[in-house]
Amino acid sequence: MVEKTYQRIIQSLGLKVIGSVWLPICLLVNDVFAQEVRLISDEETEQLLAKISKPLFKAAGQPLGNREIYIVDDKSLNAFVADGNNLFINTGTIMTADTPNELAGVIAHEVGHIAGGHILRQKLKAKSMQDISLASAIAAGAAAVFTGNADVAMATMLGTQSSIITNFTQYKTTEERAADETALNLLQKTSQSPEGMLKFMKKLNTINRLQGIEETPYFRTHPLTGERISFFEQAVKNSGIKNSQSLQAEFELVKAKLKAYLQAPNVTLREYPTSNNSLPAKYARAIAYFKQLKLSQAKSEIDYLQQKQPTNPYFYELKGQFFLETGDADAAKNEYLKALKYLPNSALLQISLAQAILEANPSNSDIQHAINLINKAIIKRPTGFAWLLLARAYGLQGKDTHAYYASAEYSTRIGAFEVAENQLKQALELNPDKQLKLKISDLQNKLKKQSLNKR
Repeated sequence: MVEKTYQRIIQSLGLKVIGSVWLPICLLVNDVFAQEVRLISDEETEQLLAKISKPLFKAAGQPLGNREIYIVDDKSLNAFVADGNNLFINTGTIMTADTPNELAGVIAHEVGHIAGGHILRQKLKAKSMQDISLASAIAAGAAAVFTGNADVAMATMLGTQSSIITNFTQYKTTEERAADETALNLLQKTSQSPEGMLKFMKKLNTINRLQGIEETPYFRTHPLTGERISFFEQAVKNSGIKNSQSLQAEFELVKAKLKAYLQAPNVTLREYPTSNNSLPAKYARAIAYFKQLKLSQAKSEIDYLQQKQPTNPYFYELKGQFFLETGDADAAKNEYLKALKYLPNSALLQISLAQAILEANPSNSDIQHAINLINKAIIKRPTGFAWLLLARAYGLQGKDTHAYYASAEYSTRIGAFEVAENQLKQALELNPDKQLKLKISDLQNKLKKQSLNKR
């Protein structure tokens, strides 16, 4: 059975950061890697972030693909980078910003870290710290032996550890200052104002004060917020560049959508009351009403949106979800087809259409169409949910060998490695063709490596 919105299925993305939320289809939470980051997959948000990010990455001489931008389900104001030029942006950052320019400032800072090679340098720094820490432990042991006093050993270790922490925080602070300076340079190169960075830093400062966070220059990994505000105030005075409004309308829609999906409906309806007839307000209310099961009101809002922007694929996507969730798979299929007309290369929409097809009492040709859609989507987004749908589609076709293989891919992504191994064995017992046999062999090798890494 296909999982519905707000229900849980487990998924692994095969990255250090694993587990995600797919807004239009289902809530994906990684229970296996509970300490890892929860991500959101949403085409509309990712497309907007790509438009903001790509000029900055290009100005820094760094490559960036759409699938290297990740949205983190976290209310705090933060963004960070990881190996392979992967950029992670918290939902709290997006929802707190008032303009795309503010997001551009945050992203420019992270690009500054990438351009400065800070990820690799931090790894090397951490390694040197480990070496120093080990040396201090050895010295402490020797001190205990020669003095016969454990207190001497403890003092030796504490002194060294304090020095290590101070050294590392000073090092990190220097990197953060360098990233701020690079960010200003990138904004200048892309004809964008640093005003967004200043405004966002002031918001961060206000939140810190409201939460009673007292900043101290000791044991910090960033410069003091007040110091950074002064730095950006001077930058704004020197810049002379005005903020662009080109992405503001798209940004407002994305922000409304995220809030509506991630907040309680009553909170959304207070923030976007019926007196507000803007498109973002109607977008947010459509989602909030749907979450409250007020279906006629939800449909009325989304109908208005489609009338106003008949070529917006995300409004058709939303209505498709409404229909799919309420059991009208045929109507959902029509909406997803319209969405794909305006965004034909979207893997998320391809999977959504395939799901609707499989729910709509499909014929053999319909099932094959769904399989073709999922196989296309998996090239871009090899998610657990896509493999789960593919296993179901092959099962409906009676292609048990392919169904077992797709199920094994799904099991691998949820961390059920033993189950995956058994599914691959069952697939091999059914005499797969040469091409499928190679895929099975590749997955078996991956599972072996996974098993070795666990030891």
